Amino acid sequence: MQQRRPSYALWIFLGVIVLIVLWVFGTYNSLVSLDQGVQAQWGQVQTAYQRRADLIPNLVATVKGAANFEKSTYIAVAQARAQVGQISPQVVQNALRNPQAFAQYQRAQDTLGSALTHLLAVTENYPQLQANEDFLTLQAQLEGTENRIAVERRRYNELAQAFNTRRSTAPTVFIAGLFGSQFADKPYFQASQAAQNVPQVNFTP
Repeated sequence: MQQRRPSYALWIFLGVIVLIVLWVFGTYNSLVSLDQGVQAQWGQVQTAYQRRADLIPNLVATVKGAANFEKSTYIAVAQARAQVGQISPQVVQNALRNPQAFAQYQRAQDTLGSALTHLLAVTENYPQLQANEDFLTLQAQLEGTENRIAVERRRYNELAQAFNTRRSTAPTVFIAGLFGSQFADKPYFQASQAAQNVPQVNFTP
């Protein structure tokens, strides 16, 4: 009885299938890892912005105590902060998959930053504020917070770029396309038209 020869073609075919499956899993896992990095950094950006928002009520209360201080200036800050607070958690959570939501979040934060910068510039005309220790402490804290916001935004953009580059590179782009919006391109922070840089604050008395 003649022995049946093994089918090498079948084994080669199965080996190719295994390699393809392993490559798909590896590509998926790398996209997940990059996506999680962007998500984590997005949380850091929100934390920095929240720190700024938390400082504002004390700042507004301090400048309101200055004689003849321009009421419209601190009202603008309070209104801008309220506008940021009106953005729903769902919008913030989905911002990385929704460029319109991301832009809405950035516009609100940029508006608050501009109003805050204007308020602090106006305070230079009030010597009693420049001599107020509580106010000077708030200034220093805000300066550190603005710097932190700039750093976190830059880190976010770097991670988003790494993800987008990987996601858009062939043949990874075909794998990413199979999962719909799960691996959508990440939006970037852009300089606002009102200010080409993140708001800078001058704290010189």
